[in-house]
Amino acid sequence: MPLHTATIMMGTTRTLASAAVGGLMVVALAPIAGAQQTAARAVSSPVAHFASTAAPGAITGVVRDERGQPVARVVVSVLGAVSTVTVTDGNGRFDFGSLTPGPYLVRAHLPGYVAPRAQMVQVRASARAVSAIAMRREEAPTVLAAGIGIGGLGGATAAPSTPEPSSPTADTGTQPSAADPTETAWRIRHARRSVLKDATIPEALVERDAPDSVGGPLFAQIAGTSSRVASFFADAPISGQVNLLAAGSFDNPQEFFSTETAARNIANIRLSAPAGSRADWTVLGALTQADLSSWMLAGSYAMRAPAKNRYDVGLNYSTQRYEGGNPLAARDLRDGSRNVGAVYGYDSLTLTPEATLSFGGEYARYDYLASKTLVSPRVALTLTPTASTRLTTSVSSRAQAPGAEEFLPPSDSGIWLPPQRTFSSLGQNADFRAERTTTAELSLEHDFGSTTVAVNTFRQFVSDQLVTVFGASLPGQPAAKLGHYLVGNTGDIDTRGVSAEFSAVIASRVHGSIRYSFARGEILRAGDDYVMLLAPDAARAGSVTLQDVTGRLNAEVPETATRVMVAYRLSNGFAHSSKADGGRNLDGRFEVQVNQSLPFMNFSNARWEMLFAVRNFFHDGGCDQSLYDELYVVRPPTRVVGGVTLHF
Repeated sequence: MPLHTATIMMGTTRTLASAAVGGLMVVALAPIAGAQQTAARAVSSPVAHFASTAAPGAITGVVRDERGQPVARVVVSVLGAVSTVTVTDGNGRFDFGSLTPGPYLVRAHLPGYVAPRAQMVQVRASARAVSAIAMRREEAPTVLAAGIGIGGLGGATAAPSTPEPSSPTADTGTQPSAADPTETAWRIRHARRSVLKDATIPEALVERDAPDSVGGPLFAQIAGTSSRVASFFADAPISGQVNLLAAGSFDNPQEFFSTETAARNIANIRLSAPAGSRADWTVLGALTQADLSSWMLAGSYAMRAPAKNRYDVGLNYSTQRYEGGNPLAARDLRDGSRNVGAVYGYDSLTLTPEATLSFGGEYARYDYLASKTLVSPRVALTLTPTASTRLTTSVSSRAQAPGAEEFLPPSDSGIWLPPQRTFSSLGQNADFRAERTTTAELSLEHDFGSTTVAVNTFRQFVSDQLVTVFGASLPGQPAAKLGHYLVGNTGDIDTRGVSAEFSAVIASRVHGSIRYSFARGEILRAGDDYVMLLAPDAARAGSVTLQDVTGRLNAEVPETATRVMVAYRLSNGFAHSSKADGGRNLDGRFEVQVNQSLPFMNFSNARWEMLFAVRNFFHDGGCDQSLYDELYVVRPPTRVVGGVTLHF
C-alpha cells in the first residue's frame, strides 16, 4: 500500500477510535453521574441560536505547503464561540460561515505534515476574516516493508520512497492501488502481516482474476463498500466533546465545605460534523440521576457562508423528575415531572452583497404552564455599506417561561447541563406565567483595524416581567433549600435606552470589550404581594433610571495552553430583598472561567482539558433578552464547577 494512502487511512482510523472512546466514556460514566448533582454555568435562551444568523461572521482561507502549493484534505478546526471543523477542497481552500463574532483559534492537521501553530482570528459581524495556513511535510522516515509470511523470511528491507501526493502512484505490479476493487487487491490490503518481514506475495495471489480465486464478486463488493465508507468519514470528519463535571452552590465561602452544599455531577457529550460542503450538523445529549433526575437531547443543522440562504434549524427536548425531600420543590409538581420541547428555524437571506435579511422564530411547549405554547418570532436587516461598517435594525417578540434556564440548550459557547436546580412559584397555586419581551433596536458598528466601536438605541416593552428569588422564606410555606429558587411576575415595563460598546484585541493574546448602557424605564403595574414582600425594588410602580457597565476579557497563554475568561457587570438596578438595605444600590455580578490543556493525557487526535469556573450570574446574555432579567434576580448563590473535558 502506498505510504500516503496508509497514512490517510491511519488518520481516519484514529478519528473513529477517538470518537468511539468518547462515546464509551459517557455510557460507562452515566451510572456514576447518577450518584451526584451539578450546578454550573446558567444556560441561555435558545434564541441565542439566532444570534449567529442575525449578523454572523465568517473565516475563509487556503492551506499551502512549503513550496506554495495548495494542500487538499486538510482537517481545519475553529475553537471559540462556535466549535466546528471542515476539510480543504482540491485547491486547499476552507470556509467557515455563520460564526458568532468573537476570537477563534484556527488549527490545521494532516498526517504526514507538521501541524502549524494555532492562529488567533478575530471574527466581526457580517464580515469575512481571511486566514492563510502554511504546512510543512515531515521528512519521510525509512519504512520497512512487512511480509505476509507466505514466501521466504528474508531480512528486513527498506521500502521504496513514497511518491509525492500530487504525482500519480507507480504501478509496480505487486502493490495494487487502493482504488483496485478486485479480490486480489482486497486480499493484499487486508492480509495479516508479521512485523519487519519482506513483502513476499505468491504469484498466484498477485495474478488478477485467478481461476481458483474464492468468492471474487463478494470480495469486490466488500472492497468497494469499505472504500466508500472510509471516503465518507474522511470527507466528513466527526468531532466531539465529552464533559465530566462536578459543581456546587453556596451563599458564602464557609458553605462551600458544608454538607448542605447543593452538589451534583454530570456527564454530557456533543458530536458535530460537516454535512456536505455547505452545512454542519450537531447533536448534544446530557443526563444526571439524583434527587432531580433529568436528561436533555438536541440537534441542529446549519448552513455555512457563502450562500444566498443560510438557514439554521433544530429541536431540543428536556425532562426532569424530582424525587427528593424538598417540600417546596415538590409543591408545584402535579405528577412529579416537567417536560419541555422546542423547535426553531432561522434563515439569513442575502438580498444584495450589501444587504442581508434575517428572519425566523421558535415554537416551544412547556407542560407546566397554564398557556403551554410559546412563539418567539424575530426579523432583522443588516446593511454593509463598506467592509468595516454595519447598520442593523431588528424587531423581535420573545416569550420566556419561568424556569426556562433549567431546560434550554446553551449558546454555542456554553457548557450544556440538564436541569440542575429546582424551582417553584411565589404564589401557592403554581400560577406560572410567561414573560413577553418586545424589542425594536437600531445599531451601528464600525471597525478601526482590530478595534470595533458600536452604538445602539432601543425601545423595549415587557409584559409580566419575571422576578427570581433565592433563599426566600414564605409565610406558612416550607423553607427553600440552597439552590432552589422562587419565580414570579411583576408588572409591565416600558423602557427606552442607548448603549455604546468598545472592543479591541490587546496584543495578540488578549481580547476585551466594555459596554455602557443608559436607560429610562416606566413600571406601569406593580407586582403582587409576594413580589412586594421578597423583592420590593422590583415591585414598585413608577419611573426608574438605569446605568450599566459590562466588561469582558478573554486571554490565552499558548506557552501553557491556558485560556481565561473574565466577565463583570456593574449596575445600579439590581433588586434586593427586604433584608437588604433596600433601594437601588450599586451592585455587581461576575464570572471567571479557566481552561487548562492537559497534553500529558492526550492520545491520537484526542485532547484533554481541565475546566474551572466560578460565577454568580443567573442568566447568560441572550439575544432579545429583557434588560431586567438579570437585574431582577435576588440573592443568586455563587456556583463553582470543575472537571475535565475530552475533545476529539
